[in-house]
Amino acid sequence: MVFSNYLKEFPKNLKIAVPIMLGQVAHLLVAFADNVMVGKLGDAQLAAVSLGNTLIFIALSIGIGFSFSITPLVAEADAKGDTNKVISVFHSGFLMCFIMGLLLMVVTIFAAPILYFLDQPKEVVDLAIPYTYWVAFSLLPLMMFQALKQFVDGLSKTTYSMIASLLANVINIIVNYLFIYGEFGFPRLEVEGAAIGTFVSRVIMFLILFILLFYKTQFKVYFKRLKSYSSGVIKKIFQLGLPTSLQMLFEVSLFTIAIFLSGTIGVKSQAANQIALNLSALTFMVGVGLGVTATIRIGNQKGIGNITYLKTVATSLFLMTLLVELVFAFTFLIFHEHLPGLYISDLDVIKLASEILIIAALFQISDGFQVVLLGILRGLQDVWIPTIICFISYWLIGFPIMYVLGNYYSLGVKGIWIGLLSALTVSAILMFYRYRELVKK
Repeated sequence: MVFSNYLKEFPKNLKIAVPIMLGQVAHLLVAFADNVMVGKLGDAQLAAVSLGNTLIFIALSIGIGFSFSITPLVAEADAKGDTNKVISVFHSGFLMCFIMGLLLMVVTIFAAPILYFLDQPKEVVDLAIPYTYWVAFSLLPLMMFQALKQFVDGLSKTTYSMIASLLANVINIIVNYLFIYGEFGFPRLEVEGAAIGTFVSRVIMFLILFILLFYKTQFKVYFKRLKSYSSGVIKKIFQLGLPTSLQMLFEVSLFTIAIFLSGTIGVKSQAANQIALNLSALTFMVGVGLGVTATIRIGNQKGIGNITYLKTVATSLFLMTLLVELVFAFTFLIFHEHLPGLYISDLDVIKLASEILIIAALFQISDGFQVVLLGILRGLQDVWIPTIICFISYWLIGFPIMYVLGNYYSLGVKGIWIGLLSALTVSAILMFYRYRELVKK
């Protein structure tokens, strides 16, 4: 009977989560398309995309992590029926995301030449620099999109951002095709063409979501009173956004270091690492969907103070995560020799990537649980302890294991991924203990 109570929550979770998952997976499918299209050009070009994205991933982790603070505040205010608070959070959050987007764009552009000093192959860096510049320009429209997305997600209306993502990503693939290969009279820009596709799609993605919300009757109340800023709300967004950004920064920077370390081993190792990262990111986005669902639903229950039901919702999300991640783990194990061939024809790269995917299969459950637990804790507006847990797991445990096994035990890129597995597992365990501690109180 108790188990059936958790199963009853599955449809409610899926109603919120599926559009988020589809939107997130759509982003990654475009990254997959980027890698496949660029991979046809050669391993140096594929490695260049991987390297160029290192700085972008760091900027994205800060910006997107910051925008995540909007969702629990909107969810809490919406559950209480406080429309004025929702409006204030929305407008204040949009302003802060716009400023954050500008800052990240400028910093990333000026930081791009650092890639020359990171002991990476020069041919790869030469291709990565112009790619990085174009994608840096896309950070501003992306952050504006994130502000709208996190606001409407907080209202449990997750379909709109999914529609915008899907439409924009179709356009991304089309623009990529035209500019990477120079089809239909367009210039052949190869790696740089992939970046132009990203920039164009993110501008369109923001415009689509803005139009969908602005002209929808149910959202007009949130756009009527413009500039409804509140210093108190801005302070609260900052207090939640800063540690959330750090959480994502600690995790993403560890995966970024994995890219750098694999690059020092060789171009083939870096290309294999990029393939495994891209495939793992696809499954991670499903976890992200469940994590955002956790933030919304837990935030709602926090708003009305129903702790008993809050625990029921959390447990239902744990069960869903376990089922989904087991499917992904077995998929990686069964098809680990076949999936890398979708990206590249180099047999050495395929062999390396297939070996990495076995390790990636093992951390699917840890990865899924840690992102869902982070979502639950974010819904409870508990952010600083999880930030400390992320730092310990990724940088005091994961990085030393990664560095030692990768460099001193001849495991190469496989040793790097064992470090990632260790970090994610420790993070999931510690996050769960933090959740148990909070619900006991």
